[in-house]
Amino acid sequence: MTKSRLSPEMEGAAAHRYARIRGTESQLAAWREDAARLAGNATDILEIAPGPGYLTVELAKRGARVSALDISHTFVGIVRERAAAQHLTVDVRQGDAAAMPFPDASFDLIICQAAFKNFLRPVEALNEMHRVLRPGGVALIEDLHRGATRKQIAQEVAGMRLTGGKAIFTRLVLGWLRRRAHTPAQLTELAAASRFATGGTKKHGTIGLRLTLKKETA
Repeated sequence: MTKSRLSPEMEGAAAHRYARIRGTESQLAAWREDAARLAGNATDILEIAPGPGYLTVELAKRGARVSALDISHTFVGIVRERAAAQHLTVDVRQGDAAAMPFPDASFDLIICQAAFKNFLRPVEALNEMHRVLRPGGVALIEDLHRGATRKQIAQEVAGMRLTGGKAIFTRLVLGWLRRRAHTPAQLTELAAASRFATGGTKKHGTIGLRLTLKKETA
């Protein structure tokens, strides 16, 4: 299988460490808020690159039929375990965002958070999102803004309520990842090159961008 990410996928101890860092109480509260914001009237939702699956689980709690796709075998296992522990049914699969194992027109909503910057084939990934969306469906890509400053990154990490080494590590990682993040203009260009043809980009939170893409009705 051809990989679609710039960096080696998180596996084993690295994936479990990331899950612990992202699982503070303040961040869990943010996942719950995100689920309330995103679920809306969507019946079938796909989260691409869910990582430890905090958002995936919160969406499933709200009664949606949720699927998740991640290239990391470890994350797939973590999400499955987390969903099963809460007696939730979630279709979790290992696979590539640029070659999704789902039929055409399967979802009302697609969510991809903090991962799009890692995709080696972003246009192919967008085309796959378009394919598996139903007419009128929406894809939301939320990721790091290439223009985020060190001060803004520090503010974001402070909001996570991490302490000591975890806070320092997270600031360093976000600073490093910023170099591969997109600008608003770059996201607009990628959307234009895809089957969506157009998309709206705006600031999201302290250090993020949101690209909203809609599949036109027939």
